Amino acid sequence: METNEAMQWLKKENLYDLAKTTSFYLKKIFHPCFGIKDEKILIIGDRGSKSNKISPVLSAAYYLAAEDLKLNAKLIFQAPKTRGGDAEPEVIDSLDKLEEKNVVFINMSDKLGGIGSLGKSFRKFCEKKKHRFISALSLGDLNTSQLNEVIAAIDVDYKPMLMKHEEVKQQLDNAKELHITTKAGTDLHCSIEGMKAVISCGCYTEPGKGGNLPAGEVYIPPNGKNVYGKIVIDGSSRNHYHTALIKTPIVLTVEEGSITKIEGKKEAEELQKALDWAASKAKHPSTVWRIGEIGIGLNPKAKIIGSTLVDEKALGTAHVGIGSNYWFGGKIFSITHLDQIFKDPVIKIDGKKLEI
Repeated sequence: METNEAMQWLKKENLYDLAKTTSFYLKKIFHPCFGIKDEKILIIGDRGSKSNKISPVLSAAYYLAAEDLKLNAKLIFQAPKTRGGDAEPEVIDSLDKLEEKNVVFINMSDKLGGIGSLGKSFRKFCEKKKHRFISALSLGDLNTSQLNEVIAAIDVDYKPMLMKHEEVKQQLDNAKELHITTKAGTDLHCSIEGMKAVISCGCYTEPGKGGNLPAGEVYIPPNGKNVYGKIVIDGSSRNHYHTALIKTPIVLTVEEGSITKIEGKKEAEELQKALDWAASKAKHPSTVWRIGEIGIGLNPKAKIIGSTLVDEKALGTAHVGIGSNYWFGGKIFSITHLDQIFKDPVIKIDGKKLEI
């Protein structure tokens, strides 16, 4: 359903007023995050589920904010999509017809879905068409009542956050090794020599560039298999179906860059099942168990709430990504990438404590 039908649906679902109120806070992101002037803005969301309506409300709020700012925006809702599903024809058609160097926002309960002949990757499609973009996935992990916590993490002062991201990136780019410890028991060593960090700071003003909103992380791929130690996951864990808030910590043993043991209770069992499933489907099963990312949260207003999108941005956290990293400078091609967030890390870069 496109703009007019989507807005009527919102009113029928008693979500319009919430979207309108939310739009007030989102007006602030169009200039600092995108520098939008007269570009077209395509906003894609889905209709969510009974108690999980953040995707349609957030998407509509972006549209209403753009409308108030006299910007040229179009809104589309589709049915929620999961892994393996395809985006609806009107979504693919709208992406196809959007001229180069415009702006695309996607806010999905789970996935956007396959985009057919436009390519295998939404990110690569945007890079090719030189669109700036927002990609906010797995919003369906949250109850609609948690919308305020998502908006709080978006409604930040982006200039100082950008400066902090650049400062951390510079230190990582020039480093050889990370050593991360926590009081909960994490003790992880990771070679990053020769690798380059990526910043997700919410400032997406260059053609073909984009990322998450909420923003707020610096992440880097390890250099090969020189990753070893123990990781105690006590924040949240992304598995095959959802993001699990941790009650009983998950303990990961890592040897030569791969997870060799997963210990814990229900959360650990869900992660084990997710990785076993991925390995059963993968052309190269060993890649599923690799540590592909070390990430550092830098958003002062993000909290661990049960959505990886927000959790991994929280200041005072770090995370590891299990699986693929080819799309941000690594060499691991895997069918999965599952982020695992842990609290209160002490991060040493070549032996010197990182001060954030």
